[in-house]
Order: sequence, then structure tokens, then C-alpha cells
Amino acid sequence: MTVPEPGTTAVPPPGCPAHAARSVPPATARSVPPAEAHGGTLPGGLPVGVPLTPLHGSAVADDPHGLYARLRSQYGPVAPIELEPGVESWLVLGYPELLELTRNEALFSKDSRRWRVPAEGRLAADSRLQPMTSWRPTLLNLDGAEHQRLRAAVADTLARVDHRQLRETTEAAADALIDSWGPDGTADLVAQYARRLPLLVFTQLLGLPDEAGAHLIRLISHIADSGPESVRANQEFQTLLVDLVRQRRTTPGADLTSWLLAHPAALTDEEAVHHLVVLMIAGNETTICWTGNTLRLLLTDRRFRATLTGGRLTVADALEEVLWRDPPTQNFPGRWATSDTVLGGQFIARGDMLVLGLAAANADPAAQGPGAHGHASMGHASIGGNRAHLAWGAGKHVCPAQHPARIIVETAVETLLHRLPDLQLAVPPHELAWRPSPWSRALISLPVLYSAFTPPRPPAPERPSAWTPPQVSQTPQTPGAAPGTVSGAAPGVTSGRASRTASGTASGTEDPSLSSSTPSDATSTARTPGSAEPARRSWWNSLAGWWSGR
Repeated sequence: MTVPEPGTTAVPPPGCPAHAARSVPPATARSVPPAEAHGGTLPGGLPVGVPLTPLHGSAVADDPHGLYARLRSQYGPVAPIELEPGVESWLVLGYPELLELTRNEALFSKDSRRWRVPAEGRLAADSRLQPMTSWRPTLLNLDGAEHQRLRAAVADTLARVDHRQLRETTEAAADALIDSWGPDGTADLVAQYARRLPLLVFTQLLGLPDEAGAHLIRLISHIADSGPESVRANQEFQTLLVDLVRQRRTTPGADLTSWLLAHPAALTDEEAVHHLVVLMIAGNETTICWTGNTLRLLLTDRRFRATLTGGRLTVADALEEVLWRDPPTQNFPGRWATSDTVLGGQFIARGDMLVLGLAAANADPAAQGPGAHGHASMGHASIGGNRAHLAWGAGKHVCPAQHPARIIVETAVETLLHRLPDLQLAVPPHELAWRPSPWSRALISLPVLYSAFTPPRPPAPERPSAWTPPQVSQTPQTPGAAPGTVSGAAPGVTSGRASRTASGTASGTEDPSLSSSTPSDATSTARTPGSAEPARRSWWNSLAGWWSGR
């Protein structure tokens, strides 16, 4: 990797405020001869005397926005970084540059086997980067037709999940977790809610055994953090999924694992295991972080605290603002240069790794429009319905699980606000700490206080433990039910959330009072021990109680 000294880039960095008056269009990536790009460089690709900014440890956890701003000011839209001691990379900070990076497969491949660092023997076998950068036969690591084959299998499998029942399943899991909390009016919304809720849903979606949930949480956290236990956790996690695939190959069920194996793409067992890894880590970890970051925004931002009860801003607005400002995945590895090239004014060597700076690109003035000033304007953009953020990636590798993830997170947040309408932060906002992960933007804890609650909605009839979500086209309205009544709900109860899909209402016009995310305080009552326990202990309550050590 060749890094010119700060201030000597060959091309003015696109989107840089210092070059705002330029009249030429931003330069895109182009191939350059090796002699032009790398005259006089050292064997590792690094020039003498150029320090690399660490993208690990406290620097990326304490103030990532400040870090990205400093890198942009010093280097422009593409900055040299250090992923761990002795391992260099590029962080793409610019919005147009990140789009170019994700759309140009000819120059920037997803195949990590092209990476020069391990090829030169500079990546230790126990490197914390191994789980996030090692090549696997998945849609994340392939280009072209093979990527399209595997992506179709994953996308079609996810499309079989019924959105209405996914909302009901998530709400039931959320209610069970809240019911399991003690009567003292305190909770940690990360440890006791955001981190547990997705696994209650995912264990059913994938057909995993119920008792695997708590163990999976620990394994996925180690992998996503690139911590000391990440390599061991990655191996143990894959062993668990190998056993699951073997079982579903011989005994299929109504779950994502079975549907993936039955897809016409004809995935091998190895391919299926690796794609389950992708679904669990990318889907579960992203959902956890998105839920926690949204709850933090609602509890700390006066605009939302003041207007949630006034009715203008909704939970959906908060979800979008988080995707702009603190996306669950702030950086993502990566792309690998197939030849010597130039991107954002920096010379990129063949085999260099480029990290997608998703949060940094969202803050790029080029993404905010005229007169914008980075993160200060993001809230206004998201509230206005602008979904041009890069939280889901871009190009052919854009995340295929956006809709199920949004349903789970939105339902989780709305259910919590409905049940605990007087929820408030238990510590000053500046005392909240973030995990030191170069990839995830995740809180360590989110302690809260509450003194009142709203009872859960009347439960729907219990389903068999092997959940079989029907296709949307095969769920006609219950004969004789009143318009707007959800099939399977208690008599006289309508559920605006259960009937919505990711693109709006399932049919007809939704009652505004049901779609509002504003917590209800008209039915709030003082909490008494055991008052939230249902008369009949459901499967969810049993699992949540076990998870809480009861």
C-alpha cells in the first residue's frame, strides 16, 4: 500500500471542503501502471515515515465521528489506517468513492484471497482479523455469476418469511423478556433486551435448538468484536451449524435452514453452513446494535423525547436517523484491489485491502447536499424520508435482509415503549460506553429506570413450537372477522403493527392510532410484583425465564 504524505495527493479528494470550488468532476478509480503508482516503495507497500491511524481499540470506540473527520481532513476521502499492529489497509470515507468501490467489481473484488498481507506472511494465524476477513464460499466473498447464484438462494429464502407473523413472533418474544424483569424498575436494555431478543427470534427462524441461544450470543459477540476469543468462537460456531445442516438435510422443517438447502441453487453442505454464519452474524449482530442505538437515541435526544409524545416523529424516523448517524455496522471489510489503481486521490496497490467506511461515508458533505455540515444535518435528512444512507452497503452486495431486520427492530422498540411508557436513562448520557469493535457500533450497556407499565396485548392462540410461517398470499382474512382484525388475534383486538409489511400496509387504510409509535400513558398503572405474568406460561416465557436464570 503506497501512501503519499498528507497534503500531496495526486488528485483533489472528491467531497473535500478544501476543494469545494473545483469545477472538475470527482475522479473515479482507474487502472495505472505499477511504475507510476509504486516507484520507490518498500516491500510491504508502505513508504518510510508515514504513520498509520489505528482503526482498533479505544480510538474507534470513544469518538469514531471525530476520528473519521480528522482522517477526512488530513487525507481526503480515502485514508491509510492500521487494522492491527503491522496490518495496513485503506478506509474509504467518501460517499461517491464508496459507491465507486462497491460498483466496480473489475477493480475491487470481494475475494479476500487477493489480499497481499496474508500472501506475504504478515497475518498471524491467530490474528483477530481472521474471522472477518478469511475467505469462505459465500455471497460475501464472491463476484460475478457465482455471487448471483448464492445471493438468489439467500434472498429467496428470506422472502419466504411471513412479515405479519414475524412481527407477532418478535412482539411475543419482547413481551416475554419484559415480563421476566424484576419489580425494582431497573433494566439494562442491551444485556436484558437488545442482545437477547434477536436470538429468541433467530433460533426459531433457523431451526436451532432453543437451548443454543445463550451460547450463540457469546460466540457471535466474540466474532464481531475481533477480540481475543474470536478465532475459537468462530470455530465453535461453525461446528454447531454443521450439525444443524446435517440434521435438516435428512429431516427438513419449516425454517430458513431447510428452505436454503431446498433452493434450486443446490447449495452444498459447506456452502449452507457458511451462509448460516452470514445470516447469524450479519443479521443478529446488526439487529442487536440497531435496536440498542435506536433506544439510546430515543432516550437521549431531546427532539425525540419531546416529540414522541407530541406525535410528529415516529419510531421509524428514529430508525432511519440511526442508520445515518450510528449505523450498526460502521465499517465493513472489504474490497481487494485487482490491479494498481487510484481512488480518491490515493494510489492503491494490487492486493491492497479497502474497508467500507459506512458511517464515515454517511457523514460526507457530498452525501448531505448543499449547505450540509456532516452529522449535524443527518437528522433532518432522515426525518425527511431520505434513505440514501449506506448502512446496508451498496451495489450488488447490498444487504438482502433489510426488511426482516427492520421488522424485528421496529417491533422491538415499539413494544418496549408501549410496555414502559415512562422509560428513562439511569445514567448521564456521556457515561454510556461503546464496544471497542472496528466493525460494529454497539453500546456495552444501556441502563434505564421505569415505574409504570402497560400490560401486554392479549396473546394470540399458541402455535406449535415448530413455527410454520405461511406465505402472504395464503393467509386470507378469517371468515366473519371485522375489517382490520388480524386473523388469529383475540376477539375485538386489531393490530396495526401485525398487519403492516416493510413497504406499508398489507391492504386498505390503517388506523393512525394503531400505527403511531407514541407510547400510551392513558392505561399506565403502578407496577406491582407479578402483575405482568400471563395466566398461562407460554413457550416464550419459559425460554425467557430460563435465559434470566430462573
